[in-house]
Amino acid sequence: MTQLRSESTASVEFQVKWNSEHAAHEENFYVDRVHFWRDILPDKLKKALLENPPGEWASAELRPGEGVEALSSAQLKELKPAQVNEKALGRPVHGGRFYPRGILKDVGGVFPQNRAPFRIKSIDESKLTADFNHPLAGKDLSLKARIAGGISDKEERGGSCLAVEDILGVGPGMQVRANGCATDFFYPGAFDREDEAADAVFYDQPRMVNHIDSQAMEVVSNLYGRILKDGMDVLDLMASWNSHIPADLNLKSVHGLGMNQEELESNRRLNGFTVQDLNENPKLPFDDNSFDAIICTVSVEYLTKPVEVFKEAARVLRPGGVFALTFSNRWFPPKAIDVWKEAHDFERMGLVLEYFLQSGAFKDLQTYSMQGLPRPDDDKYADQLYCSDPVYGVWGHKA
Repeated sequence: MTQLRSESTASVEFQVKWNSEHAAHEENFYVDRVHFWRDILPDKLKKALLENPPGEWASAELRPGEGVEALSSAQLKELKPAQVNEKALGRPVHGGRFYPRGILKDVGGVFPQNRAPFRIKSIDESKLTADFNHPLAGKDLSLKARIAGGISDKEERGGSCLAVEDILGVGPGMQVRANGCATDFFYPGAFDREDEAADAVFYDQPRMVNHIDSQAMEVVSNLYGRILKDGMDVLDLMASWNSHIPADLNLKSVHGLGMNQEELESNRRLNGFTVQDLNENPKLPFDDNSFDAIICTVSVEYLTKPVEVFKEAARVLRPGGVFALTFSNRWFPPKAIDVWKEAHDFERMGLVLEYFLQSGAFKDLQTYSMQGLPRPDDDKYADQLYCSDPVYGVWGHKA
């Protein structure tokens, strides 16, 4: 591999860890063609990356104001409800949620084309507080990075400049509550669906397809490899023909609960299975303390009674057992709940966190994200999309 120099470009994997009131968070970003002469990284981190062997992690601790702009009261705007153009948005706004700034009227520096997000920090009939701060403003951030490949010494002095705030982009931080108050995800109609016909009809025909690309599936499998341990009894909730569990993980048993018998019969990881519609009956057909872990892959967006299901998950888990859910930004639109479809990707992690919190049955909550990995060449969208499907995870342990 080419030796990295100050004039080099390289693919870099970044990892940011931070904490909120209710959970620990890990954001991962794969960034192609980071330029070590032009791009702005913390000096200590850049120096270590240049000196370390490729693949070795370098780290830097960022105090509030170093990774993103400092938290500022000047970024809080007191507005009247009439200044929110709900007609342009196409739906009412709700407390704790994020929306594009362009829906605001008569606010200095804001134009209808502005898609940058703001948060409704509080709202009542007479006023609302719009928060324009970055969602990670005021947070301590632990930043790590490693060279992931693609080292090139081709001289390049022009072009755009990348900084830590650009790497974080739009999203990280959106998954937590504002002011410790529950985010208003549970408004009337939030759990409605485009197709309200019986789910058994929709899932009657087997779908032996992958719902995310192979790179994203590997990310999911690796994440489950971190969370699951040898010897566990595992429940694959809302299962299909592939459980995405690492092949070298020596589990005691895996039981699948899903909607289509043929799909479940095709899943070689399962020791047994149950066909059940959780939207019709959220009660799990298992004894208390039956499993060490429950996983749910790219399916939580279809639950219409999620809090009931999360309470049931806690009931059938053994003390300290883990419930882990992963998802991406692809789904079957007719069956996904409305609040899921209109939320930002990172808000969806917040929605799942809210399920955990509303159930009152879990502790040690964590969220995870991975973005920017190259899309596999053999994927059907490889000629249309450069990046692999993003992966998001949320998990917690039975309290």
